[in-house]
Amino acid sequence: MSYEFLIVDPQVEQHIALIKLHRPKELNALNRQLMQELQQALQELDEDEKVRVIVLTGDEKAFAAGADIRQMADATALDLLKLNQFATWDQVKKTRKPMIAAVSGFALGGGCELMMHCDLIVASETARIGQPEIKLGVIPGAGGTQRLTRSLGKALAMELVLTGRSLTAEEALRIGLINKVVPVELYLQEAIHLAKQVAENSPIATQLAKESVLHAFNTTLDEGLHLERKNFYLCFAGEDQKEGMHAFIEKRKPVFKGK
Repeated sequence: MSYEFLIVDPQVEQHIALIKLHRPKELNALNRQLMQELQQALQELDEDEKVRVIVLTGDEKAFAAGADIRQMADATALDLLKLNQFATWDQVKKTRKPMIAAVSGFALGGGCELMMHCDLIVASETARIGQPEIKLGVIPGAGGTQRLTRSLGKALAMELVLTGRSLTAEEALRIGLINKVVPVELYLQEAIHLAKQVAENSPIATQLAKESVLHAFNTTLDEGLHLERKNFYLCFAGEDQKEGMHAFIEKRKPVFKGK
């Protein structure tokens, strides 16, 4: 499928797909069409058995500088309600396969929220991350207040949301919001390298592991443990578990087939 605001490569490396946000003049601002295209691309890659990991990126200047303000400046509350403004975000959240964000430059507002929808985050030294919506007279609406608070705690989340200040890449790494910081010329390469490490594992197990970790944010400990144990048992229903354990016993590298 062709896209206007995305560049999609379904096979950058073995089992790894790349999605690049592509509105360079607008610093990859997230308009409704881009989000609809992203939803479609993620759904197709999620259903592609050859793809095990998805890398999401922008360009060196911006992962995404925020939502497209021109589309919202004159909107009413009823307009946004009728548009179901965040329906596409709900679909992005449902992606089962691991997603890795490769972030450089601005990841602000909706860009920060999209970054936080990913499971692992590699950032360049130039990354600037934050939720500046308060400076526009609004608040984050695609999960920023909730995901920041769960990741950083109340005090720091309140500071970022109420002041609108952004974090440097090193600050974000230090407080545990992202996984790695590398020089700008290496950020995409490093994200793909991390994706390779994930893609080497059983795709069934990685999806079950992702579901289990994310469930910890939405439920009690007992309910989370119940899901973890159910997913643990499910691993034994496929061939990958047999291959992985027998390869360990035989002291060889496993060959996972996603079965």
